[in-house]
Amino acid sequence: MSATASHLREPLVLGSPSLHDITEQVLAPMERKPSMLWYAVTAATGLVALSGIATISWQLYEGIGTWGLNKTIGWGFDITNFVFWIGIGHAGTLISAILFLFRQKWRTSINRSAEAMTLFAVLCAAMFPLIHMGRPWFGAVWFVPYPNLRGPLWTNFRSPLVWDMFAISTYFTISAVFWFIGLIPDLATVRDRAKTKLRRTIYGTLSLGWSGSNKHWSHYETVYMCLAGLSTPLVLSVHTIVSTDFATSVIPGWHTTIFPPYFVAGAIFSGFAMVMTLLIIARKVLQIEHLITIKHLENMCLIITATGMMVGLAYATEFLMAWYSGSNYEGFTFVNRATGPMSWAYWIMVSCNVISPQVFWFKKMRTSIPVMFVMSIVVNIGMWFERFVIIVTSLHRDYLPSSWAMYSPTWVEYMTLLGSFGIFFTLFLLFTRVLPTIAIAEVKAVSGWAQKPAHGHADGSARAEAGAHAHAAADHDASALAKEPEAVHA
Repeated sequence: MSATASHLREPLVLGSPSLHDITEQVLAPMERKPSMLWYAVTAATGLVALSGIATISWQLYEGIGTWGLNKTIGWGFDITNFVFWIGIGHAGTLISAILFLFRQKWRTSINRSAEAMTLFAVLCAAMFPLIHMGRPWFGAVWFVPYPNLRGPLWTNFRSPLVWDMFAISTYFTISAVFWFIGLIPDLATVRDRAKTKLRRTIYGTLSLGWSGSNKHWSHYETVYMCLAGLSTPLVLSVHTIVSTDFATSVIPGWHTTIFPPYFVAGAIFSGFAMVMTLLIIARKVLQIEHLITIKHLENMCLIITATGMMVGLAYATEFLMAWYSGSNYEGFTFVNRATGPMSWAYWIMVSCNVISPQVFWFKKMRTSIPVMFVMSIVVNIGMWFERFVIIVTSLHRDYLPSSWAMYSPTWVEYMTLLGSFGIFFTLFLLFTRVLPTIAIAEVKAVSGWAQKPAHGHADGSARAEAGAHAHAAADHDASALAKEPEAVHA
């Protein structure tokens, strides 16, 4: 089968929409009145977010004694949640930057939502090291150097908290800039379609005077490529730094060199699962199934399967190295994980992360929306328990049996975890109302309108005819040049 025929069999955009139709379909959620379902869901997630914020406020007032920590387990839900949310944020950079550099066109319909998810997840992650301090208005000052009579007092660069601060701030800054640069052509489209002066002013300011000229597109593509190159190492470096928080300690189960690649694979694993959860809902609610197709979701399933197998290999390698090391403490830690009093958490982790993704070996399973949706939630449950197992089961039975202790989270920790999910989903729902959830210009470039053979033929003359139809369609729209300057260039 020829490459052209293969492309026609599995197009990235279904239904052959025109360039103007794509603009209308993507911007419809922003320009029409929200449905009652959107209001109801946003109100529910907002209420959960407010409950979480109120709980955090209470914890800051009373202190971290409101948590279930003890002298043995000094890290619990807070650091588990921190590592979990940092992992969720990795898929956005991977989809946007790495797949862009590898010229994977199927990323175009999902990269915008994934990038937004990255920013919201990093914001959720950043609050946990702060509240873990107990009194952040005293401790946060040590993150930055400040002057005194004898010169600046520098931070303690040996502290994992400082590593996390640099990792989070760098990752968030680059991701935010990369996300915003990609938005500029679409913001100009929203600006030109705005019906009120306020919207025209806001989106006009954000679009930075974009006109869609060849010069603007040339500069845009250069900057976007450079930012993709800068963002790519962050996928490896940020979660490597987070894993180093554990690997540089002497705690059995943590002091291992496998943590950096293990954490990166797990971050991509959980991040893609969260992207899938959001997109399956968004494509149905926003009625954009023809733009976010089964093919997009199937490709994500394949990546989830691959990274899930990497995570499973890491689990097995940990047991192998614990045995090979000859350390009684190391060996006991892993036996305790699988057979001790908290083994239930370990087997939930294995079942969700290693066993359940194997269903995606079957095409029928990885093209079934209900199966994909359930599996995306199962994977993130498993990945949260992975972080819980690494942190809690390595601490609750350490070197001395006299210091062994169990860990029981309090309602404050449960509500903080629930509140972080409320904040995340509320931010994402608001994002769908004020910004395009799909990169309009990029989807137009891969829609096949100008390349698709006309009348079912695949020869050069038919492709030329289809290209002529594309330009005619753009000219037919009375506002194509005024309202959609990027459509022609896309």
